[in-house]
This record gives sequence, structure tokens and C-alpha cells, in this order.
Amino acid sequence: MPGNGRLKIGVYWAASCGGCDVSVFEIGFRILDLLRIADVVFWPCAADFKYADVAQYPDGFIDVCLFNGGIRNTEQERVARLLRKKSRTLVAYGACAADGGIPALANFSSREALFQYAYHDSPSTENPLGVEPRHETKTACGTLDIPDVYSAVLRLGDVVAADYTVPGCPPQADRVWEVIQAVAGGAVPAHNEALRVGCTMKSVCDECPLEKRLVKITQFRRHHQFRPEPGWCLLEQGAPCMGPATRGGCGALCLKAGMRCEGCYGPPPEVSDQGTAMAGALGCLLDAATEKRAAELIGQIPDPAGTFYRFSMASSHLKARR
Repeated sequence: MPGNGRLKIGVYWAASCGGCDVSVFEIGFRILDLLRIADVVFWPCAADFKYADVAQYPDGFIDVCLFNGGIRNTEQERVARLLRKKSRTLVAYGACAADGGIPALANFSSREALFQYAYHDSPSTENPLGVEPRHETKTACGTLDIPDVYSAVLRLGDVVAADYTVPGCPPQADRVWEVIQAVAGGAVPAHNEALRVGCTMKSVCDECPLEKRLVKITQFRRHHQFRPEPGWCLLEQGAPCMGPATRGGCGALCLKAGMRCEGCYGPPPEVSDQGTAMAGALGCLLDAATEKRAAELIGQIPDPAGTFYRFSMASSHLKARR
């Protein structure tokens, strides 16, 4: 390791909600163990680091950088390329960096439609002059520039090569600590772009303790519409649970709390498209002898596309609105 021999760590927040930054603190008192062996050399959410500081680091200076969030604008792409150059190990940390996450649901729309609603049509907007953000604006003091918004949200791997992927919204604290220990102890190879860590090779259904009675789904219902029977598979009861099409590793925490799996760990191993996998799973589970009946049942799911691709639109075959 460079410098004083301590691990150099970076964390960056791109197009995401900030929960991944918070999840680093969720390792609890173990963060004191981390600080004994590591120095934080870049973490804008926690301290006043500047991009210029990172640019002056030697290439490969940061031992491990946790990059969370998708790529929505020019600034985020620029920083992703900078951190790739300055980091020995770059981690796509969390669902947004891994698969697009919630921000990539915007890919079902266009940038123009999003701007129209945000700056003109939303109930809380007052914009009588019809002003919209511009990449460059000339003023008496010079030209001001703000990041230019892309037409779609990209995952980190669409811009630069990530050495590892840690899925989750956010990744679970125990998995985070396991990853830190593995990297710090040299237990993982320096680069393995295809490797997802902090998760398992099974699906959430494999981790779920709820009983599977192998009955067909006769209707779909939202949580506020019924009280699920305790101990019984939520999908079989008609809650559109993403467990069959989601990679395990979270410990099925939502299901243990009586809530359906939303799919935040992304597609299971050997699955390239989470939504397609979920559609295939439902094809075997619906109580439907005809195509018309199957369509009626799927029609009971509010926003099927948004449900099946809630966290993985940017890594799907669709990727964005055509």
C-alpha cells in the first residue's frame, strides 16, 4: 500500500438517494476497527474533499473506492472516470451503481418529458418564465456551467470497468463488513469485474423461511388490500414478490418482516434480465389456463414493468425507452 502502509479508502455518491453512504456507518462499532487500518482519502458526503484533491493523487492511490449511484449526468461520468484511474479496486456499491436502481426507472420516460413535468407541470412548480436548466449560461462574470443531464441513467459498468459489484438497496451491514475484511485481508483477487460480492449464488426464495404450499396464484393484491396469512409464501397469496428473480444475500429481511421482496439485489446468477426472469417464474405460478386469464391476472399488478425492473432497468435488455 502507498504512503504510510494504511489502506486508502474512497466513497462517492452519484445518482442515488444517499442510503449507501449511510450503510457504511451501519457496520456499527466495527467502523473503529476499520479506522485502525485505513484512512479515508475521498468521501464528499462526510468531509470537504475536492475533485482537484483526487486529481493530484498518483494513479492507483486509492486502494478501495465504493462508488454508489448510477450515472445521470456529465459530472458523474467525469468523476467515475477519475476514480477509475485513481483506484486500485473500484466497487459498484449498491443497486444504483450495479443495475441502475430506482433512478433508472426514469428510463421509461424521456429527458424532455421529465423536464416538462419537473419544471412546468408538477403541482408545486411556479415557473412563469418557463426556465429550464442549461448546460452553459453566459453571465457578466463569465460562463457558468452545470452538469448536462443524459437521456438515460447508466450503471457504473456502462462507463468504466468496476472490479466488483456489491448489490442491495442498500447493501446489508454484515455483507459490507465481510467485503471490507476480504479486500483488506487480500482474500479476493485484485480485479474480477463479473464477481458480485456481499451476496449469495441463490435466490431470495431460497433464503425465505415462509412455507411454499405449491398452490397457484388466483389474484394479485397490494399490501393495504389484505392481511397476509403469517408463515405462508407472500407470492402464493397474491403479493407480487420478486423473490424468485432476485439474488440472495440480504437474509430475506423484508419477507421476515411481512413485506414482499422488491428485488434490490438484482438478478440471480446466470440471469441477465431480472424482469424476464420474473415473467417466466409467474408463467409457471399463475392459475390461468388461457392467455386471456393470464393477462387479467397480470393486469392486477400496478405498473408491471416498474415492478419487475424496479432496481434493474439499466442492466436489463430494455435499458431505456425506445
